[in-house]
Amino acid sequence: MSAAAATNPEEKRARTLVTPEGIALPMTIASRGSRAGALMLDVMIIVFGLLAFYLILLWIAGGLLTGTGLDPAAAPQGAQEFMQIILVLIGFFTWYGYFLVQELGPRGATLGKRITGIRVAARGGSRLTPEAVIARNLLRDIEIFYPLLTLLILALTSADTNEEIGPLGWVMTGWFALFLLFPFFNRDALRAGDIIAGTWVVERPRTKLADALSTQGAAARRTSDLTGVRYEFGEAELAVYGEKELQTLERMLREARPDALTAVHATICRKIGWEPGAGDERAFLEAFYAQLRAKLEGEMRFGKRKADKFS
Repeated sequence: MSAAAATNPEEKRARTLVTPEGIALPMTIASRGSRAGALMLDVMIIVFGLLAFYLILLWIAGGLLTGTGLDPAAAPQGAQEFMQIILVLIGFFTWYGYFLVQELGPRGATLGKRITGIRVAARGGSRLTPEAVIARNLLRDIEIFYPLLTLLILALTSADTNEEIGPLGWVMTGWFALFLLFPFFNRDALRAGDIIAGTWVVERPRTKLADALSTQGAAARRTSDLTGVRYEFGEAELAVYGEKELQTLERMLREARPDALTAVHATICRKIGWEPGAGDERAFLEAFYAQLRAKLEGEMRFGKRKADKFS
């Protein structure tokens, strides 16, 4: 049993992420296959989306010009070049906007990553910053798509001129192979962009919809079943944390072991100025979670949001 457990691929990918608050969160590194599948799905979504957009645009433009006597092919060279520039810009912003907007969102994942059940996270346990997301996405083009595009152009040129591709083709092939195999040479399956940006890609567990924590136990009654203590937190104490910390706390209450809850309990008590006791950690955390959630939801109704403790 122990030998089988030691060779279990999921256990090999298990990691522990320690947040700046000292909270230990269990993580599972995404498999290389799921990352490759997510990238292929994202590329297909972008390519087919842009193709559909261009075809619809041409169809609309053709309908508008029908019966007007205007021939798009007879348009001035400058007008045609201007339209080509516009289409290139649309493709550029779609390509980079697709990845940046979605990975900077609360889910930290593109549509392809969400389908394969993975997401991007900062390796240090801090927030995923725009700089990190931009860096990892720009590096992906240098790692994969630029050499692939160069090889495609060289192949097409060689087919037209009946000449050999030459040494540049071998250089581009080596470049592509080096970065493609890079995740196989480190235990966290990091590509070069992840190393530079300080990110990694982890699994997002697919769990069944659970009952709302705020309707159970001490979260609903604010009173511990074990000690009978009633937990009430003031406005200043609840203002310490935001939505990100609330989500982390909910995850800990659903998944974490008792020893992990003890560490979270001590961290929150120090943060809000309480004296941490012992033996009633879950009731304390459930009550704190329910009151923090109620506070944040109440503020959102008035258009005020606190994304995290730094907001």
